[in-house]
Amino acid sequence: MLRLVLRAKGLGKVYRTPSGEVTALTGFDHTFEPGCVTAVVGPSGSGKSTLLNLLAGFDTPTSGEVWIGNDAVHALPERERSRLRLRRFGFVFQSFNLVAVLSAEQNVALPMGLAGIPSALRRRRATALLERFGLQHRADHLPHRLSGGERQRVALARALANDPDVVFADEPTGSLDSAAGSKVMDALAAVAAEGRIVVLVTHDPTLAGRAQERLRLHDGRLVEVGAPAVLDTRTSIAPHDVGAA
Repeated sequence: MLRLVLRAKGLGKVYRTPSGEVTALTGFDHTFEPGCVTAVVGPSGSGKSTLLNLLAGFDTPTSGEVWIGNDAVHALPERERSRLRLRRFGFVFQSFNLVAVLSAEQNVALPMGLAGIPSALRRRRATALLERFGLQHRADHLPHRLSGGERQRVALARALANDPDVVFADEPTGSLDSAAGSKVMDALAAVAAEGRIVVLVTHDPTLAGRAQERLRLHDGRLVEVGAPAVLDTRTSIAPHDVGAA
């Protein structure tokens, strides 16, 4: 399957509040390539979550564009954006977001059911994905019977259920210890190696340091782009500012 690039051009978001306008993101330009884990870092309030929501089509930009291949995410009506998220994007969250009354296998199969995939195929693919992440022996377990690391790997298996082009991971190791977090990062790296785009939002410098690319946001602007090895790990703006007005 040919994988597509994810492109943001001039992306901005302004929220209107009773006390006035709040600019959450300004002039963000970047192309996310297949086969790459891109870590988005920056202090709280820097625009990381806003960026993720705009790239994934959960929110619409005040200005700018988001494209996945030839699909203009920013211009689609909500129903079409929901369909695109189901088929082209996968999601992993800090809180796992597993359905408590469904087994691990049923959680993985859920997006396939929403996409209209026949039950026999759903079951086979869910089983294969759980095996991939070493969880076949946990297939019939409810989420509360799984460890945090196991729940996050089930969530990652679910994110891959409809063979997405992009996997968004929002603080995926924030609730895990270092050993479990390392396994999740190993899994994300393997997902990218298959030719998918992985966009990772994290406060964890160790996790960000394992990405192929790192973007640093500060006050809603992209201020650094580069490989983790050459980027400053501090939250202050580096001298080679690429996004300041």
